Amino acid sequence: MDYGMIGKIEKAKRYAEERTRIHFLSFLVTFDGDNNPHTVTYDSGQWQCDCSFFKSRGVCSHTMALERVLVGMLPESAPAES
Repeated sequence: MDYGMIGKIEKAKRYAEERTRIHFLSFLVTFDGDNNPHTVTYDSGQWQCDCSFFKSRGVCSHTMALERVLVGMLPESAPAES
């Protein structure tokens, strides 16, 4: 492994530990629920999930779980649920 790659690996490790450097603007994930997989999206501070609970309440276990996983990495307009 060359010296340049070693430096990049070390920098990547440091960045991974400094989660506040990462700010998600949008993404799409598949969430394996207990019964079915669900598609969850995040775009411009807005969550969407294709599960029926989200459609009726505007929040669900899938979006709340992702908020917890991404705590400190989402813009302030999308606070994590307690």
